[in-house]
Amino acid sequence: MTAGEWALADVHDLVAGAVPEREMIVCGTVRRTYAAVAVRTRALGVFFVRRGLGVRRERSDLERWECGQDTVAMVLFNCPEYIETMLGAFRARAVPFNVNQHYRPAEMGELLASLDTRAVVYHRALGPLVASACDISRLVLVDVDDGSGVAPLPGSTTFEEAVLTPATEVLPVPSPDDLYVVCTGGTTGQPKAVLWRQADAYVSAMSGTEGATGESIVAAASAPNPLSPWYAVPPLMHAASQWTAFAGMHGGGTVVLHDDSGSFDARLILETAERERVGMMSIVGDAYARPMVEELRRRPYDLSSLRRLGVGGAATGDHLKDAFLELIPDVTITDGYGASETGGMAFGARTRSLSTTGWLPSTGATVISADRARFLEPGDEEIGWTVRRGRVPLGYLGDRERTEATFPIVNGERVSIPGDRARFLSDGNILMLGRDAMVVNTGGEKVFVEEVEAVLRRHPDVADALVVGRASERFGQEVTAVVALRPGAAVDPAALREFVAGEIARFKAPRAVIVCETIRRHTNGKADYRWAQEVAIDAVEITRTSS
Repeated sequence: MTAGEWALADVHDLVAGAVPEREMIVCGTVRRTYAAVAVRTRALGVFFVRRGLGVRRERSDLERWECGQDTVAMVLFNCPEYIETMLGAFRARAVPFNVNQHYRPAEMGELLASLDTRAVVYHRALGPLVASACDISRLVLVDVDDGSGVAPLPGSTTFEEAVLTPATEVLPVPSPDDLYVVCTGGTTGQPKAVLWRQADAYVSAMSGTEGATGESIVAAASAPNPLSPWYAVPPLMHAASQWTAFAGMHGGGTVVLHDDSGSFDARLILETAERERVGMMSIVGDAYARPMVEELRRRPYDLSSLRRLGVGGAATGDHLKDAFLELIPDVTITDGYGASETGGMAFGARTRSLSTTGWLPSTGATVISADRARFLEPGDEEIGWTVRRGRVPLGYLGDRERTEATFPIVNGERVSIPGDRARFLSDGNILMLGRDAMVVNTGGEKVFVEEVEAVLRRHPDVADALVVGRASERFGQEVTAVVALRPGAAVDPAALREFVAGEIARFKAPRAVIVCETIRRHTNGKADYRWAQEVAIDAVEITRTSS
C-alpha cells in the first residue's frame, strides 16, 4: 500500500460527507441520497460482520491469484440494492462479485463454488435458481423483495431488515489492498474471476485520480458536474456498467439505473433519459443502439440535456453513430475500449464535425511486441498486443497459469495483456485489430474478424453480422459470415463478398455466408461467437460464395 491509495468505502464516505443530501441513485420510483446510502451500507456491513464475513488473510500473505476474503454473490437485476450490497460488503472487508442471472443452475453452481461463496444477495424471483445451483443451507442469504410474489428462501433475511441492523460495533478499517472482483462473461471461454486491488480499480476503472487526497476527492464531488445524472443502462452484472456507476458516484453525481428485469425496452430507456434530464448515458453496441435509433425516429424525445453517449463493450456500427448524431445533434459519442482485465484503456470520440482516427490511449495503455518482450514506439509497423501498464489486476482467482500469461512481468513490472492485437500509430493513437482468439488463419493470412464484421454491417441490407473461421481443405480455415438481414431485404452471397472485397483485402472477404433470422448476442450486447461457430460449422445448407 502506498500513500494516496484508497479503499472504495472510504471514497464513498468522503463523497457522502461532501454532498449528503444529493441524490445518489435513481431507479424507477426509488430515489436515495448519498447520506441514506451511507447509513444503509454501514448497517449492511455490520450485518455481514455479525455473520462471520470479512477478511481471513491479508494481501501481503497471499499469491496474486489467491483471495483471503469472504465472498458475496450478487444474483440481482439492476436496483439500488446492487450498489448497496457492494458498498456493504466492502465495509465488512468481504468481496462482492457479479453473477449472470441468465446462467443455468449448473453454470451458476460452478461459479459460486469456484469463488467459495459465503453469502448470496438475490432478487426473490431468482431464489429458485440459486437454490437449484448450490447448497443454500451453508450460505448467508439476503433477499430483495421484487414484487414477484416468489417466497424467500428458507433462512433468508430481507434486505430491508439487514440494512436496519443496529450499528453498535465498529466496522473493520478497509484497506486499499482489499479486493474488487469482477467475473468475466465467458464470451470466448469459461468465466474467470479477475482480482483487482480496490486502489487500482479506483484509478483504472472508476475515474479515480492518481495520488488523490481526501481534499481533492471532496472538491471534485462538490463541484458542478455537467454530465450528471449518469445513466447506466446495461446490467450491473457486467463490469462496464459498474464502472459507469462508480465513476459517476465518485464525482458526486446522480446515477440512474435501468430496470433490466424485463425485455429490452428502448421506449422506457429514452423516456427515463428524458424525464431525468441525464447528461451521460452508456449503452452496449448495436444490440442497444439499433432499437434506440428506431424509437427516436418513431417519435421525438427531449434529450437536449444529453451531452455524452458511451457506446463501449461491443461494436457499434458507424451508421448507427451517424444516426444518433443526426437525431441528437449536440451529443458527443464516446467509444470506449477496455476489458475486465484492464479497466478503460482507450477512447474514441465522434461529433457531427469531428471523428478521431484510431483510439486515444488512456494512462498506461500502450502496445507490446508480438513476443511480449518490449514495448513498441509510435509508428512501429509491427502488429503487437494492446497492453496496460501501471494499475492492473493481480490475476485470476485460483489460476496461476492464466494469471502469469495474462498479467506477466515485463521488464520488472506487472502488466495486463487482454488478448487484442493492435498497431501503434505514429500519432500515438492505437489501431485495434481485434481479439487474437477471434482471428481466422486462411491460406497463410490472418484475418481479424471484427474488421470484416464492421464492413458487413455497412451493407445496406445487413442488420447484423458475425464472422468466424471454419475448417477448409484448401485454406486451412475459411472466413465465414453469419448475417441477419434487414426486414424485407435479400442479399446475394457473391455480391456480399464483392462488397467486402471492395473495402478491404479480398482474402478477408467471406468465402461462405449463412443467413440467420437474428444474430445471437449475450445480455450485455457482446457477440456469442460460440453460437456463431456452431451455426457456421453445423449448418447443412450454407450458401458458398465465389472463390
